[in-house]
Amino acid sequence: METKLKEPTVNELNQPLKGVSLWKDAWRRLKKNKMAIYGLVMVVFYAVLSLSASILPIYSYKRQVIEHQYLPPSITKTAGELLLEREESMMLAMARKMGRDQLSDQEKDELQALRKKVETATIKIDGKTVKVHERRYIFGTDPLGRDILARIIYGGQVSIAIGLIGTLTSVLIGIFIGALAGYLGGRIDYIITRIIDVMYGLPYMMLVIILMALFGRNILNLFFALAIVSWLTVARVVRGQIISLKNAEFVEAARSAGASNFRIIFRHLVPNTLGIIVVFSTLRIPSFIMMESFLSFLGLGVQAPFASWGSLVSEGVEGMNLFPWRLFFPAIAMVIFLFSMNFLGDGLRDALDPQSKNKL
Repeated sequence: METKLKEPTVNELNQPLKGVSLWKDAWRRLKKNKMAIYGLVMVVFYAVLSLSASILPIYSYKRQVIEHQYLPPSITKTAGELLLEREESMMLAMARKMGRDQLSDQEKDELQALRKKVETATIKIDGKTVKVHERRYIFGTDPLGRDILARIIYGGQVSIAIGLIGTLTSVLIGIFIGALAGYLGGRIDYIITRIIDVMYGLPYMMLVIILMALFGRNILNLFFALAIVSWLTVARVVRGQIISLKNAEFVEAARSAGASNFRIIFRHLVPNTLGIIVVFSTLRIPSFIMMESFLSFLGLGVQAPFASWGSLVSEGVEGMNLFPWRLFFPAIAMVIFLFSMNFLGDGLRDALDPQSKNKL
């Protein structure tokens, strides 16, 4: 018996019509949003830069060269040239205070000795002998003579990891608890909802500070403290979505086919809430980075020798009048990333919601 193949659907020009999935349609809408694409490009750039930090031609983020402390940013001048300029300007300032317009012979000899030292001084790095004063610090140095550019790039690893791991952990916990509460309903929903309400009434940052004080100040404890109390909003959002979908026809069909509750929740219902979860996740990453920055101001953030954008900004505030580059460059790096994530999150929200008022 011959089977008749189904003819493809065609339009008025007799051209076959292809179906468009939700994600393809969302990508098409997202591409029309220039700010969202800018945010996506910048986020990818930051991610690639942070992941490839170990192979980039930059100095060690923890290598201290005390003689290079507080060097200003420069692309054209080496550390040795900046050292000589700083020393000469200090000597001239002292000479003017003493009523002289020129340096004394002794001061000139000291300056000449420093020049020779700058030209010949070497250190060993990874078994190689290099001239330490030939370094160039594009973003300047900190009080310990460490390269701020390297610390910003490696700090990006920590800050982005805090945002991603904190968001992923909170989203997974929130999806699991919210889905169970929304689908099972009854007493389980009541108990979970009351627990969420009670936790919402507690001061969020105070809980994080208490957890950090109890378990110690390290990166793993910071991840744990930020994630353990940040799943509440995700749970509420997922619960509402599950309640609105659990009586849909595709759920009734799965239930009639003998699917278990676990399969219905995590195979049929949760995938239908992924759009709003993705949007929420992109908007939560900046929040985690900002929370870590706040903790760094309190001394509860990332501890040395590691650095994050928040800790670098916190350190830069201390001497921002005399050494503004210590605050400016880490702050700019963090602000650009946070704006990019927000642009991307807003774009995803509009792209995944066909009924959005912001038509694309």
